[in-house]
Amino acid sequence: MAANGTSNAGTIAELVRAQWGDHRIGAKYGDRALSHHELAGGAAARAALLGELLPRGAEPHIGVLLDNVPEYPLWLSAAALAGAAVAGINPTRRGPELARDISHTDCALLITERAHLPLLAGLDLPLPPERVLVVDDPAYEELLAPYEGTAPDRIATGSTAARPPAPDSRMLLYFTSGSTGAPKAALCSQGRLAAAGHSLVGYLGVRRDDVHYLCMPMFHGNAVIAGWAPALAGGAALALRRRFSASAFLPDVRRYGATYFTYVGRAVQYLLATPPAPDDRDNPLRTGFGTEAGAVDAARFAERFGVRLIEGYGSSEGGAAIQRTSDTPPGAIGRPAPGDDLAVVDPESGAELPRARLDPAGRLLNGEQAIGELVNRGRSSFEGYWRNPEATAARTRGRAEGRVGAGWYWTGDLFFRDTEGFFHFAGRRDDRLRVDSENLAAAMIENILARYTPAAGVAVYAVPDPVAGDQVMAALALREGAVFDPDDFAAFLAAQPDLGTKMAPRFVRTVAALPVTATNKVHRVALRRAGFRCPEPVWWSPVTSAARTVPAGSGYRPFTDEDRGALLALYRDHGRAHLLDR
Repeated sequence: MAANGTSNAGTIAELVRAQWGDHRIGAKYGDRALSHHELAGGAAARAALLGELLPRGAEPHIGVLLDNVPEYPLWLSAAALAGAAVAGINPTRRGPELARDISHTDCALLITERAHLPLLAGLDLPLPPERVLVVDDPAYEELLAPYEGTAPDRIATGSTAARPPAPDSRMLLYFTSGSTGAPKAALCSQGRLAAAGHSLVGYLGVRRDDVHYLCMPMFHGNAVIAGWAPALAGGAALALRRRFSASAFLPDVRRYGATYFTYVGRAVQYLLATPPAPDDRDNPLRTGFGTEAGAVDAARFAERFGVRLIEGYGSSEGGAAIQRTSDTPPGAIGRPAPGDDLAVVDPESGAELPRARLDPAGRLLNGEQAIGELVNRGRSSFEGYWRNPEATAARTRGRAEGRVGAGWYWTGDLFFRDTEGFFHFAGRRDDRLRVDSENLAAAMIENILARYTPAAGVAVYAVPDPVAGDQVMAALALREGAVFDPDDFAAFLAAQPDLGTKMAPRFVRTVAALPVTATNKVHRVALRRAGFRCPEPVWWSPVTSAARTVPAGSGYRPFTDEDRGALLALYRDHGRAHLLDR
């Protein structure tokens, strides 16, 4: 045991077994409370059931299509004990794309709930009905009943994996989106997840009497890697919220005695948009950890709620990480995490670029020389993508003659580094979009919008969100004689079964023809730089300063000069106006 009473276990399975016999409260959900002991026992029962249900020779992969309910951490722990892996299935995906996620990760078992059964209706899934378990169905309890009381150390090894759980045993397959094609499933081993948990215990000062409030979806790495894993490693408790709710946030925090939470920038903005109350600072929270809140909103959050937000940069792939330090200046992300050798390099030659020069107002003076791709030249914890050797190789590729940069982790993100060594985010090299902290691929959205009959050509690209991340913008080249009908376009979007909830364009620009480069490729840079400040007509689903937005695609109206002025003011208020010119 470590000095603070936490385990130094090298696998998640060891951390789960260490809960056995600990009768302190380990998880809270509504009126329900489970001890650490009960969590370990429940995980063992599910691991034993898993050993019976998985067909011989199948990949020991479990698809989990659940909201943040107690069954989610129970199945994470069960998978660890059994030497299996969890594939987090995103319920915002639809139709064939959802089916593809399940089949691509070779899920031999799917864990879901009644609320998500309509998403599965009519899909061509590679699973017989008996291997789709519905956790709020009475039949599920009957399946589990024979295994209740199983101790974690009694799980038969080798029943679901070739050998007992080890640090390199596969633990997670978490989807991340690339610039083209279908999402990739990033791999995370038990050792890497356990190490991340231990690291965050030290970095965040996790205590055994802490309560980690998990309100971000557990199909993302944010909640599991930065919330569940450090709680497990530090002996802290969990408090679960089925889905994030800004209005329920403080009542939940007070009810559960939550001391820590993970976030993404949009969630912070939703919380700041709730009506202020005189007792906002009357809460047990000590800190929040996440990404994309921004310096302005982090300061506002600390002032209003008395809670410090700790910003970081990283990905579920584990290839590179940046941590905010106490001396990180406004606008910067921070310094490299321990063990990372990060640099900003020319993406073609691999040569490290000059440091950035900033004026007193923080404006970048030598962007052309200083902005490049962020790489990790040291030993990263990137473990590859499931069944995607091309994407795995691209992350560790070499550049130019002599393979400069071979073995480095190439993030695909643009950064610059100032003279004091702090890293600043500057955009993305490819056509990814990050909407409400979800990565989307432009090509996939284009494939859907291409079905819109009045459009002869479609281009999808990111415009900066005024608060955090991106918004989706689409340029439609209309067929001769066609006129853009906003109601018809909204109805078209609503009818597309594979259009995810984050994919609908916030802005639609209608053009006579799409701009192209000399090689006849769509000139995405020109489209991005113009954004909504273009001469052609633009239609939009409005964004408000209170961060309460009309759902993109639910209805469009003309984007007026007044709208443009108000929106630009919102960018300035949040210190993001400079991103419009990148």
